Amino acid sequence: MFSPGHSGANAYARVGVETGVMGASPHRLIVMLYQGARQAIAQARMHVQQGNVSGRGEAIGKAIQIVESGLQQSLNLEVGGEIAERLNALYSYMSRRLLEANIKESEAMLVEVDGLLATLEEAWIGIAPEITRVAAQPVAESMR
Repeated sequence: MFSPGHSGANAYARVGVETGVMGASPHRLIVMLYQGARQAIAQARMHVQQGNVSGRGEAIGKAIQIVESGLQQSLNLEVGGEIAERLNALYSYMSRRLLEANIKESEAMLVEVDGLLATLEEAWIGIAPEITRVAAQPVAESMR
């Protein structure tokens, strides 16, 4: 009837994540995607160190899914111009490197992709004040 292990804790964590997603701004959702991908890569690194092939593959697969289905799919290539095109190419590169890291059991490749994601995450967090300011402008203008 109940699954073994920490099913209650897992369900609680899942509800916490789902609640966070439901109330998050688009900007915050991207931050959450970066964090999720980086967490999956950290798990993959741990599995590489432990020689856990299935765990490594699962964690890398999760990271690839977040990069491709989350980050890359959120790009608007029609409106985003050169920045969106470059991010699209970078996300494709990251996915290839993650796949290669899995095949070659390379922790160095995982570290490389994590570093790229960390840089993008930091930049994305850094623009939060500007996003807030721009989002508040129409509201302030309509109150005049």
